[in-house]
Amino acid sequence: MEKQKVSEMQKNHAQEANYQWIHFYTEFADVLLNYKSNRTDLIKKIREVFMLANMKLPKLEKDDNIEDIDPFTIFALFNKGNSNNSKIKILNSIAKIFDIQNPVPSAFDGVPTVYNLKAAFYCFRDERGKHDIDNLWEVFDNAIHYSKTLSYPYKDNLKKYYDKVKTQKCIGWNITIGLYWIRPNIFINLDSRNREFLSNANNMPHYFTTIFANIEKELPNGSKYLFMCEQARNALKNKEYPYHSFPELSYYAWKTTKEDTKTNTAPLSIDSNIKETAYWIYSPGDNASMWEEFRQLGIMGIGWDGLGYNLKDFATKQDIKEYLKKIYDAKDSYKNDAHCLWQFANEIKIGDIIFAKKGVHRIIGKGVVTSDYIYDTSRKSYIHVRKVDWQNIGEWELPRQAVMKTLTNITSYNNYVQELLALVTNEIKDEPEQEIKYTKTDFLNEVYINESSYDTLVDLLDMKYNIILQGAPGVGKTFIAKRLAYSIMGEKDTSRVSMVQFHQNYSYEDFIQGYRPVENGFKLESGSFYKFCKAAEIDDERPYFFIIDEINRGNLSKIFGELMMLIECDKRGDKLKLLYKDEWFTVPKNIRIIGMMNTADRSLAMIDYALRRRFAFFDVAPAFDSDGFKQYLTEKNNSKFDKLISVIKTLNDTISNDESLGDGFRIGHSYFCTNKEITDNWLQSIIEYEIIPLIKEYWFDEPTKVRDWSANLRGAIK
Repeated sequence: MEKQKVSEMQKNHAQEANYQWIHFYTEFADVLLNYKSNRTDLIKKIREVFMLANMKLPKLEKDDNIEDIDPFTIFALFNKGNSNNSKIKILNSIAKIFDIQNPVPSAFDGVPTVYNLKAAFYCFRDERGKHDIDNLWEVFDNAIHYSKTLSYPYKDNLKKYYDKVKTQKCIGWNITIGLYWIRPNIFINLDSRNREFLSNANNMPHYFTTIFANIEKELPNGSKYLFMCEQARNALKNKEYPYHSFPELSYYAWKTTKEDTKTNTAPLSIDSNIKETAYWIYSPGDNASMWEEFRQLGIMGIGWDGLGYNLKDFATKQDIKEYLKKIYDAKDSYKNDAHCLWQFANEIKIGDIIFAKKGVHRIIGKGVVTSDYIYDTSRKSYIHVRKVDWQNIGEWELPRQAVMKTLTNITSYNNYVQELLALVTNEIKDEPEQEIKYTKTDFLNEVYINESSYDTLVDLLDMKYNIILQGAPGVGKTFIAKRLAYSIMGEKDTSRVSMVQFHQNYSYEDFIQGYRPVENGFKLESGSFYKFCKAAEIDDERPYFFIIDEINRGNLSKIFGELMMLIECDKRGDKLKLLYKDEWFTVPKNIRIIGMMNTADRSLAMIDYALRRRFAFFDVAPAFDSDGFKQYLTEKNNSKFDKLISVIKTLNDTISNDESLGDGFRIGHSYFCTNKEITDNWLQSIIEYEIIPLIKEYWFDEPTKVRDWSANLRGAIK
């Protein structure tokens, strides 16, 4: 869009914008400051506000026993993703309870909202730090005083407490939203909408190019944020653009990008850390009668086959309702049934999370939706379906009775969703291994790597987010990768570890998404990494590990596609449009990627530079001399086995010194690791069918060397 057209559009916006809310918000902030040392009364008044509004106070503690609260969370209570009518209702109550003199606003132009599930600026009591709420009050206090003088000592104090708060759980870009709410002309809001707008050179005076350079990378510290605010206020005095304040800029950012992305799935005026995923609780048939079929087929289905029509043929929910009355019983309302069918066909989206229930007391599975609505007339029953990747299967007792309806959107019930996620992801019934704790000590006991190397691996993952384990065949790279993930997670939770193997035909379509042939054409299907990212995105407080075996066997640039950039550690959380779908996609910060490659694979080209610079590389060597393997030999107590290992170590020295081979071709220790008893047959099998074929490949042009070493190996076990 040309700059002139942008300017004309923004002038039209200026005529319709209403910033009446600024005066009310500012006065309310001043009033709240009086309660800094009297939070007990403040909590009482907040409860009165919601009672007067005849609304339920959002859950701020697990047990609803609110012992403390911060002022930014209070502002978030009416600046969530709810309707303007609800906001006005709450503000009318606030005006009465707190005696606010400014009129209650009727419009909220330029007001950013926070997501319902992430509204509070602090975590539950057992998850937050001792001084988290106190620190938020200090930011609030010093911000208000700083706004009046723009000078010291409040400026230094604000920087100090902002930086403390920045490290707290539940804090991200939302702290800039909170500061903007209380003093919108002083502090700039850096929600995702504004950051997108600021990064477009057509929208901003040229001064902003420097001020907000690399704004998407990370939340600025206190000093940098206040510098941005100061410089931006000065820049907005320029007459080049029609917005001259932060509220005007926020409104234009929302209005302009909304018009430019009408077909876009990106969220509006929501912090970039907020997830777009919706959560549903669903019954797979009466009393879960269809569960086994749906689970095995990877689908979810809904009844009402008698409709005889594709649900997409109905233009409105009312049309479904009227048709149900026509073909069944005109006396029934069918309101809930029509609502359920409409939601199933039109409101569920790919990436949403489904909790399958049995009756009203049990959850039996959790999955991720992987397809749009399908009208499948080839099925005998339940012809209205969607594909679902059922990731967690089991049976869990619900903490309280579930809703009776077949399908219910539970996204807005934050605490209930969190309870279900905790219930399912922490107590997988059909995979007992997932409940087993796994520590660094467990890793060192199982894996023949010393503590220093383990610490290096953990540090590399923490620093780079992506590592590649490279080494000769049989050094246990896969074994190491999985147990490294378990040790960092602290448990053997296989729901948070996924593994794929690259090969020459592995593609972007397998990895991210692509069209697959179906009976009547082609259908867009999600790949393994896409689905894994969606699962990790809703559980962002815990690490997830994606393991790629034979990573150098695939065409890496084609497989990763546009996500090549997003896997970088400093690009995590950034968004890009996907190739096949008008969707903003991000690689969550809690995902770690562990690749594996055989250094002895001479048929493959070196891993390309574009991916190499995004990974840290760790060499995994044969561990015959490690304390763990020596202990293993002692436990096996077999003299022939000891002699064979001695020959293998000598063979490895020869391979290392061979100019055509080198260390990367040495024989790994995992060939010789087994829980079985060491027998002559077992030893002979390893030599004849694993080691000798390998050295034949190594020295295919030196038959004498192959013959000599084959004799040495066989002689060791005579």
